[in-house]
Amino acid sequence: MDGIHDLGGRAGFGPVEREADEPAFHERWEARVFAMIGAAAAAGAYRNADQFRHAIERIRPDAYLCDGYYGRWLAGLETLLREAGIVQADELRARIAALGGDPTRPGGARPAEAPDRVAYPPAGEGNRRSVAAAPVFAEGDRVRTASFGVSGHTRLPAYARGRRGTVTTWHGAWVFPDSNAHGRGEQPQHLYTVVFDGVDLWGAAAEPGTAVSLDLFEPYLTAWTAEVDT
Repeated sequence: MDGIHDLGGRAGFGPVEREADEPAFHERWEARVFAMIGAAAAAGAYRNADQFRHAIERIRPDAYLCDGYYGRWLAGLETLLREAGIVQADELRARIAALGGDPTRPGGARPAEAPDRVAYPPAGEGNRRSVAAAPVFAEGDRVRTASFGVSGHTRLPAYARGRRGTVTTWHGAWVFPDSNAHGRGEQPQHLYTVVFDGVDLWGAAAEPGTAVSLDLFEPYLTAWTAEVDT
């Protein structure tokens, strides 16, 4: 889906700052959020990682930018808990007040009024699956990515839409996040690594010699030849 979470390839956010010897958690509450994610899955608040990722995508844009990594997790978790009916908004406000917080301060969660229901368990271990259909593309094939956005979850970033690239690896079939996040089944699809030249992504302003590799699902791709653009 289009949203503030889709920051890849965007200008204006500065370099990625890397912290030497960065700890797993900077504060104790972050570790608690990490533990709560597993407990929420066990309680049935969500069924798969794609559903969880989509909940994070839907949090308030200001919270996404300002609340940090585990702050986003917490807002996504609240969204899922409320959509599953496990926790109510008034219960959360009462608990915040009991702990000395401000219950009127806007949180990052944005639960849907009619949320998707993901009731089925995973079909197997991990996310790799078997499909009867043969892969459409092979190593060396030139492809173009889909140029349109979608209203739900997707693993095709906005900066790579409608761009030309080259398939370098076929990875077999994997659970399709675009359906799995919304309760429409796993619908396994073939997955490929596609390499894009920086110029094809960002034009002449791209840093010379830049290439980007993306793992992309078959429904995102169509065959491309030079004659298509003439």
